[in-house]
Amino acid sequence: MVSLPGYRRKVVVDQVINQVKRMKEKEHVIVGISGGVDSAVAACILIEHGYRVTGLNIKVLDHSDDSMSLEKSPLIISDLEEYRFPVFSLNLSGSFRRDVVAYFQQDYLAGRTPNPCMVCNKLIKWKGLFKGAELLHASHVATGHYARIDCCNGRYRLFKGADSQKDQSYFLWMLNSEELSKTILPLGDLTKPEVRELARRFGVRAAEKKESQEICFVPDNDYRKFLQSSLPGLSEKLKGGEIMDSQGKVIGRHAGYPFYTIGQRKGLGISSPAPLYVTRLEAEKNRVHVGNKTLLECRRLTAGHLNWTGIGFPEKPVRASARIRYRDTEEACTIIPAGENRAMVEFDKPKQSVTPGQAVVFYRKDEVIGGGIINEALHDPA
Repeated sequence: MVSLPGYRRKVVVDQVINQVKRMKEKEHVIVGISGGVDSAVAACILIEHGYRVTGLNIKVLDHSDDSMSLEKSPLIISDLEEYRFPVFSLNLSGSFRRDVVAYFQQDYLAGRTPNPCMVCNKLIKWKGLFKGAELLHASHVATGHYARIDCCNGRYRLFKGADSQKDQSYFLWMLNSEELSKTILPLGDLTKPEVRELARRFGVRAAEKKESQEICFVPDNDYRKFLQSSLPGLSEKLKGGEIMDSQGKVIGRHAGYPFYTIGQRKGLGISSPAPLYVTRLEAEKNRVHVGNKTLLECRRLTAGHLNWTGIGFPEKPVRASARIRYRDTEEACTIIPAGENRAMVEFDKPKQSVTPGQAVVFYRKDEVIGGGIINEALHDPA
């Protein structure tokens, strides 16, 4: 058994054991291997606890279409023989282009700001992992996400990771209870420094590899350049649209509304005695609306595509807290159901820069109870 640094050594190891022991009789697990340190350590932890591990690297950037057959991958995760395991690759590039890249493009064209990683988790990563489990006769899958899963009263539920700086529960709100029941998250009780230390002890080749914060299909994380190159003629078609102030006065011309985001201050190309921020994008009229910072505040939003992870569909208002982006601070709110897949969310205090296309994720303490996609920020009348 590996030892972890510091005073948390025993409690952390015990937590990891408790997380995986419910699956002990299910010895074969498919682990999503990205090439980074987190997924490698997740696989090694499972090996350490007696599981038979097979790695699966999901290809998404090939020019070919999907292939539902597995190919043996040459990837070697560890320099230590006891932590080596077979790795296969599965090509889902066609699905990725249709379900993630096209969604990314279409949302920007609709005046929204998409979050492709959360969609990729649901429609590509878990789809691929479960396909790999089916082909290789494994009963469960695992990833290197910093979040936790537990079973309460027969329902599998999602919780924040122990490391608040690395918690990735926000990106997993789309997973349902059935998917969670077949998933193991071995890093949920660990901090990033502890994962690095384990990587060194496991002989993981990616132990010192730096993390990437970029969207994998957007070179240099420049989404504007990506849209221009992937949608030829976009700039020429949309440039020159109106920039309007809060009084409805045209005060400038823009380069194309998809190249702006809510809350943006720099790069507007207009002069003003007071700072101006993008407050709204009007795609159908090719307009960008700007105003002072107070206009970015709102207490209410509407959301759609809801998924209730920790509770059943609510028939009456629910109290919770919510984030409106990954690094957001949670704020207390009331969730008011408005149909099967819609809700109104009313915050106790105003939120800044509520952005259509992003996710609003609902929490009760450390538990994710659900989430949805923001449709509209509802501002009070001036």
